[in-house]
Amino acid sequence: MVGVFEVGAVPFNADGWGPLDSSTTTPAASTTLPLHVPFAPFSRSEKLGRIADFTRNFANANPSNRPSGKPGSASESPFDFSLDLDASPLANPDDDSSFRLVDVKPPTRPKFGPKWRFNQNRPQLPQRRDEEVEARKREAEKERARRDRLYNLNRSNQNQQRREAAIFKSSVDIQPEWNMLDQIPFSTFSKLSFNVPEPEDLLLCGALEYYDRSFDRITPKNERRLERFKNRNFFKVTTTDDPVIRRMANEDKATVFATDTILATLMCAPRSVYSWDIVIQRVGNKLFFDKRDGSQLDLLSVHETSQEPLPEAKDDINSAYSLSVEAAYINQNFSQQVLLSDGNKVSFDEPNPFANEGDEVASVAYRYRRWKLDNDMYLVARCEVQSVVEVNNQKSFLTLNALNEFDPKYSGVDWRQKLETQRGAVLATELKNNANKLAKWTAQSILASADLMKLGYVSRVHPRDHFNHVILGVVGYKPKDFAVQINLNTANMWGIVKSIVDLCMKLNEGKYVLVKDPSKPQVRIYEVPADAFENDYVEEPLPEEEQRKRLWHKPNDVRGFRFSALGVGCYSLSVVLLFVGGQRFTRFEAQNFHCFFFHSFLLGSSS
Repeated sequence: MVGVFEVGAVPFNADGWGPLDSSTTTPAASTTLPLHVPFAPFSRSEKLGRIADFTRNFANANPSNRPSGKPGSASESPFDFSLDLDASPLANPDDDSSFRLVDVKPPTRPKFGPKWRFNQNRPQLPQRRDEEVEARKREAEKERARRDRLYNLNRSNQNQQRREAAIFKSSVDIQPEWNMLDQIPFSTFSKLSFNVPEPEDLLLCGALEYYDRSFDRITPKNERRLERFKNRNFFKVTTTDDPVIRRMANEDKATVFATDTILATLMCAPRSVYSWDIVIQRVGNKLFFDKRDGSQLDLLSVHETSQEPLPEAKDDINSAYSLSVEAAYINQNFSQQVLLSDGNKVSFDEPNPFANEGDEVASVAYRYRRWKLDNDMYLVARCEVQSVVEVNNQKSFLTLNALNEFDPKYSGVDWRQKLETQRGAVLATELKNNANKLAKWTAQSILASADLMKLGYVSRVHPRDHFNHVILGVVGYKPKDFAVQINLNTANMWGIVKSIVDLCMKLNEGKYVLVKDPSKPQVRIYEVPADAFENDYVEEPLPEEEQRKRLWHKPNDVRGFRFSALGVGCYSLSVVLLFVGGQRFTRFEAQNFHCFFFHSFLLGSSS
């Protein structure tokens, strides 16, 4: 049953607006009204006190009809309910005096006037400690603003386009007759993992000199000049040109053959930005990983993973190619300068397999090691160590590498100021700008089972002088601990190698090339002809006018014949240096001699 809502009687006021006066209210109507309830709500929290009161007369409050001027008068108060006392006998008029309007608007400051230090009512000056705190806060704000500015600058589209344009070049020219077999993105490499057992040493060759511990005490204040070792021979021999690897292949010591440089390139491929290439040869049931003569793998990249673009001109001393050549030169000289020159050496089973008798060879030892990849698959790699040190009457192997500073404006960190006090910040900057190079050095140290890897900090004497350098410091790390610090997973490295080996073992016999895409994080496998990369130098055809001059060359011109004969002699000498003296000179140097004398031949013939 629904209840009925009863509305009380509402009296009609014929004389005015609002309820009737209490004197005129009928008893029947007054009984239905609640007692002591004012017409307007008197709660101070209500936003609306009354809608309108057209009958209110302020003359009683102020007979002169003008403001009394007193700040506390009832007529000026916005909470004036004094005229409603008859309707609200519970209201207290004294409460109105406790309400004041507060002006929260800040006072206007004069545009022109005395500064605070001339103000007589100025507060006391802050203490010196507070000044130092404020100064540090200001410096931190400036540094934060500078980092934000550099971040926005590096992230801008203009610099991104310049960076892509600087590296948009493949390490090898892709020929139209090459057949692309597969394309592997780097995202698939991050999920791979493979654990290999401890390797075994098959052979040790070469001799090592002892490390000079005095270089560990070098600081930027007592720097040392980087010396040049022109008489020592350095060898960058590829896999198939190594006589020891050829002998092991004939003896069926393994199925896969490579060098530590090639394996480190594959292991750290996801961190690479520049293009690189590796030649793969499938011969019978064996697999050889090679590098081309004069390949980028012989050089060291600089600022490869940095967002700061390098100059694009190849002849600029700060271009990517010039810095790579400079870094390779620094690394070789540094690895020989930090050794003791007392003549003591540690010799191994066989001498250096690439040096002739009587040649002065750089301190290096080759460890031919074998890993088990599968039940019937083994991998043999030639690994290098550059020095040895005696610790607790035990000999420990060392790898020696050098980081080079060419211009602090590119890195944002000045080694001469930060290396001694903030060495961690310097290393963090190098890990950001040269992540791939440091990861490859660490992988090579792990492959060679080196007990310690030494990193040298080498800087230019002047930012515009790329010939003279100084050593600012040398720091040693354990390879496995350093790999954890730079987030280099050993299982993932071997997983990448295992996947590429399994992929190549499914291919037919022949020659292939693995190329890193210059603009995308991926690698491609091409099938190439058997005679590819045998001679990378291709003679460009002469213009037709020049060919006519050669055909109509006067036979009685003695001067032209003399220069042509000189050119032929120089070219023949280059051939002798390349094939006969190839054991003394590296292939990179012999190729340079070859090109130099070949140009002499062209110059003499054109004369």
